[in-house]
Amino acid sequence: MKLMLAALGIAAASATANADTIFELRQYTLHPGQRDILVDVFDDNFVEGQEAEGMRIIGQYRDLDDPDRFVWLRSFADMEARKVALTKFYTGPIWKAHGRVAAGTMVDSDNVLLLRPLHPDTAFAPSPGKLPPPGTRGAGKGVLVASIVYVERNTPSEFGEFFQKALRPRWEEAGASVIAQMVSEHSPNTYTTLPVRERENVFVWFSLFKDQAAADKHQRALAQSMQWREAAVQLSAWTHHRIEKLRLEPTARSRLQAPPPP
Repeated sequence: MKLMLAALGIAAASATANADTIFELRQYTLHPGQRDILVDVFDDNFVEGQEAEGMRIIGQYRDLDDPDRFVWLRSFADMEARKVALTKFYTGPIWKAHGRVAAGTMVDSDNVLLLRPLHPDTAFAPSPGKLPPPGTRGAGKGVLVASIVYVERNTPSEFGEFFQKALRPRWEEAGASVIAQMVSEHSPNTYTTLPVRERENVFVWFSLFKDQAAADKHQRALAQSMQWREAAVQLSAWTHHRIEKLRLEPTARSRLQAPPPP
């Protein structure tokens, strides 16, 4: 198991490996049947196109539980860098050429959580390897699971301590690594053209599985774990919501996906 988790890799980054401090978790609701259109436009144009303006595209995904939802993550050095990068991209030639088609697939694009790493070493590690060329189609490898806890108190960092002591050990005993941990970033939105959910208070952790079977096996192990159930009961001290779980299939050109088998 340890070897498998190491192969998945993607253990938390060191502070020097990734200096980005601001992250966006973006969930788009799409018109029925339009997701593959958006995926193709995004994969072919918006990965390198955005990165050329100073941001990092961590990954883009099809939601396995909602055929009309597209989810993606990007990051920035800081809030001022975010403003500069977004201004350049959304007034630049790539968006002008392809933005209308992309926007036409969307019912809603405002479901956006602005996040920062819980600690400097809990950000996403840089994804190794080259991307396949634009025009590559189909699914990427693996399943990314994002677990979102809506913390009732204004204490997501304190919840992070609870997660480390009570939830993470049980989560990992069931066969999953934790590749990133994030909390809400409450700085004012520096690019108001794109709204974010500014009032939310969340803790989010991410895990990457080699395939759907591995993700399902992990869920069965959690369901059978008395220790996990006992720890989960303690969540009521922090939140009155169920953990929101996103099961995400990477697109063919998503940077963050499971590595190929050795």
